[in-house]
Amino acid sequence: MKGTILFLGMLVTTGVYAQYNPHTLFAPSVPVTHSMYRLPSGEPAPNYWQNRADYKIRVTINDKTNRISGWEELTYTNNSPVSLDFLWLQLDQNLFKPGSRGQSRFEAGEHSRYGNATSNFQGGFDIGAVTIGGVPVKYIITDTRMQVWLPVSLKDKGQSVKLKIEYAFTLPDEGADRCGILQTPDGKIFSVAQWYPRMCVFDDLQGWDTDPYLGPGEFYLEYGDFDVEITAPSVLLVMAGAEQTNKKETLSASDLEQLDKAEKSNHTIMIRDEDQMKEALKRTGNRTWKFQLKNARDFSWAASSAFLWDAAKINLPSGKKILAMSVYPASVKGNKAWGRSTEFIKESIENYSRRWMEYPYPVAVNVAGNIRGMEYPGIVFCNTQSAGESLFGVTDHEFGHTWFPMIVGSNERKYAWMDEGFNEFINFISAGDVNNGEFKNSTPSFEMLSLISFAPGTESIFNTPQGMKEANIGEAVYYKPAYALTLLRNVIIGEERFDKAFKTYIQRWAYKHPCPNDFFSCIENVTGEDLQWFWKSWFYEDFTLDQSVESVSYNSTLKGNTVVLKNNQQMAMPVLISYTLKSGLKDSLVLPVEIWTNTNEFHAFIPADEPIISLVIDSNRLFPDENRKNNSWQSR
Repeated sequence: MKGTILFLGMLVTTGVYAQYNPHTLFAPSVPVTHSMYRLPSGEPAPNYWQNRADYKIRVTINDKTNRISGWEELTYTNNSPVSLDFLWLQLDQNLFKPGSRGQSRFEAGEHSRYGNATSNFQGGFDIGAVTIGGVPVKYIITDTRMQVWLPVSLKDKGQSVKLKIEYAFTLPDEGADRCGILQTPDGKIFSVAQWYPRMCVFDDLQGWDTDPYLGPGEFYLEYGDFDVEITAPSVLLVMAGAEQTNKKETLSASDLEQLDKAEKSNHTIMIRDEDQMKEALKRTGNRTWKFQLKNARDFSWAASSAFLWDAAKINLPSGKKILAMSVYPASVKGNKAWGRSTEFIKESIENYSRRWMEYPYPVAVNVAGNIRGMEYPGIVFCNTQSAGESLFGVTDHEFGHTWFPMIVGSNERKYAWMDEGFNEFINFISAGDVNNGEFKNSTPSFEMLSLISFAPGTESIFNTPQGMKEANIGEAVYYKPAYALTLLRNVIIGEERFDKAFKTYIQRWAYKHPCPNDFFSCIENVTGEDLQWFWKSWFYEDFTLDQSVESVSYNSTLKGNTVVLKNNQQMAMPVLISYTLKSGLKDSLVLPVEIWTNTNEFHAFIPADEPIISLVIDSNRLFPDENRKNNSWQSR
């Protein structure tokens, strides 16, 4: 009988729907109003536009006072169809000023990874001259935003303006788990991010996006080129996720020789060991490090006198070779700790480049510091305490962010799930791909994902991270969207069709700014499926699932079994049936989600010459069924 089962459905009209109303899920949605810039098929229209921000930055770091000071020259290009009278910039370091909006959100005694209200740290940007063509311009600072009024309107469709800003700030020890300073016996490790005034996005969806930086929500940034020079005490090794253009001026002959070896090696090569690190501590004076990065949404860097440094070659699908590099203190060296970091970088980036899209940056740097995990173009910050499986997990996750949101530039502050959730989803796949599945068991099971994603008190995905309880961010932003996409791929659509659609989404929106409807429409158009019921259940709302088996009866005249199924809560999913006949023969049946389009009770007919003696729905516990006690039936 295997492979020959058919079913006949009989609709049951109950008159009322107890908990489940099919119209809530399956009634047609009002089509999203699209513009001349975005197509209903989930792709940019021919007239799609996007503004650009290019940065020339010159700063100095004082390793005694933790002070970073200098200037930036920002070239902002207005490709929009309207003229602009003012610009908006983000001053993220102002989160660390006493009394900032972000710090004021914390209740007395509350502690958070994003800071706390009792901190006495005197942080934030000190803004000096703000000029255009050498002439001071008017600006207003409001918490983490700065509005700059232009003396002459910036015309539409390609006109640029150069804005120069002098600034300084003191880097906090704990910077909302995104930047900070770790003290080690050989010196401080500076993880430097959100360190320059950054352009807000002006887009076709809402104009200026000026949501303040409160800590939980990350970033929404324009693309551009970076020309950065960092002057630092000569004892510091400075690393950035960019091409260094003056290596001979800053690195030793030994460093250069070992780097040359690493560029040709698939195995990790030590660039600077503990003895060489200690030798560098004898240096005096300052050195200037010069970096270039093209078509990126951000730039971050790290510096320390305590860094050991290793590297290896990354082989990209196009044949291009780049460097994976790790820097870490001596306390975590060796293959039981950070000695495998570069190996993990290499495997992660090679894998994602094969599956989705090629890695775009000249280097990939992993920095060991006091940050749990944070991503920037070409460089990530991870915690010194990570080792083995946990180091692979955080390294793979942070470099997975290269694709979301570094390549696909969604608005993390509003739609964090388009960043963290999509990345977590590709991490689940990566865990099975990398190193013959060495870490595949690190991926949560479907049952565990169900328990995490639908725990009591969780919130819907469609909230901003700062609008959620901090304890719920992990579930709603990371795990639930990753779980949803995994089910869509593995159970509902199928791996081949889903992967094609997901890859198409990445290609269509690479270096652009998609919104949720662009993603939903792209997946639907490429797969050919109407998935509004799914987006409503998993993303827009916080619906729950409860499928049940009400009864099983055998009809000898019809030669078959009638199975009565109910959908008791507002989420609907396909029904996966496993059953055993009286003779002991086992078989299975999949009923599509469409059985629930107009009823909450469905009678399925399974033809057989004998009765079913036991039946279970969702025996592999793939779905987030909240009551598994009613998932099985046994003859008496």
